[in-house]
Amino acid sequence: MARRPRRTHSATFKAQVAVAALRGDKTIAEIAEKFEVHPNQVTAWKAQLLERSSEAFGEKADGTPAPNIEKMEAKIGRLTLENDFLESALVKAGLLSAKR
Repeated sequence: MARRPRRTHSATFKAQVAVAALRGDKTIAEIAEKFEVHPNQVTAWKAQLLERSSEAFGEKADGTPAPNIEKMEAKIGRLTLENDFLESALVKAGLLSAKR
């Protein structure tokens, strides 16, 4: 029997297979035969879908919400201004060299 060349599957294809496995109306073997993949692969894709389904709704894999980029950029700007102000105050007070 000749070996089949290694195939790469798109994320959409993997999702279709995993959703079909989640439905539960067919066995894993039937789904694997229909999509021409190994049953172990169907089980693996199903497990990945279950593990990472919260990412589709804005959470990271560890359960923390996605960071608010605008809020973080505003904080960085505010801290930069504070650092610049404090640096100039220290230079004027003679506690910090102006040759930085």
